[in-house]
Amino acid sequence: MKKSKISFDIELDDNNIPEKITWHATDNPSNEKPMETKSISVSLWDPEQLNTLRIDLWTKEMTVDEMKRFYIDCIGGLAQSALNATGDEYMSSEMSNLCEKFVEYLKKESS
Repeated sequence: MKKSKISFDIELDDNNIPEKITWHATDNPSNEKPMETKSISVSLWDPEQLNTLRIDLWTKEMTVDEMKRFYIDCIGGLAQSALNATGDEYMSSEMSNLCEKFVEYLKKESS
C-alpha cells in the first residue's frame, strides 16, 4: 500500500502568532524543500461527532485583502469538490454564485 504524507511547520512568535508557515508533501514533484505560504485552512471530518474540525492559520504578513481572496478561492474550490464528490449541481452552483457575489463586493470595496 502506498502512503503519502503532507506536513506543515509553523514558526510562532513569543505570543504564539504564526510568523512563517511551510509545507511539504511527499507526492509533490518538487518536494526537495518545504514551500512557504502565508495561510492554511484544513478541514477534517470527525466521524464520531459527525462534524468538521478546522485549522485556520495565517502569518502576520498576510494582508486583509489577501485573506478575503483566499477565502473566496477556498469556497470556489469547495464548490468544485462538492460537485465532484456528490454530483450535486445545485449546491455547487450556489457556492459558485456566492463567490461571484464576493468578487463583485471586493471590486466595489476597492473602488
